[in-house]
Amino acid sequence: VQLQASGGGLVQAGESLRLSCAASGRTFNNNVMGWFRQAAGKEREFVAAIRWSVGTTYYADFVKGRFTISRDNAKNTVYLQMNSLKPEDTAVYYCAAGRPNSSSFFNAGNYRYAGYYDGWGQGTLVTVSS
Repeated sequence: VQLQASGGGLVQAGESLRLSCAASGRTFNNNVMGWFRQAAGKEREFVAAIRWSVGTTYYADFVKGRFTISRDNAKNTVYLQMNSLKPEDTAVYYCAAGRPNSSSFFNAGNYRYAGYYDGWGQGTLVTVSS
């Protein structure tokens, strides 16, 4: 699987960015697609995920109401629309693809854990100045 993330940049607090993740290399209909981020000196953390087949979305509490994950089936692309950005959103953002391994995958919240994803993009840097 190949994932190409783009769209990062330098913005001021309160502004918006849209990240894109172009996916290829397999059929994604049964996949979960996620966005994670890693700030300097911190561990990688879950941001958002989308169940490709039905479009169900999941978010970390700290981005609810500000970020929106979506996908374009025709373009095999996942997006992360980020509004009302804060300096604490500064990080490298990674897109990832995973194949849920059980019927309880989503109910159990396993989409939050990086270990369930088997494909990763190269990351795109988002810097939010105050």
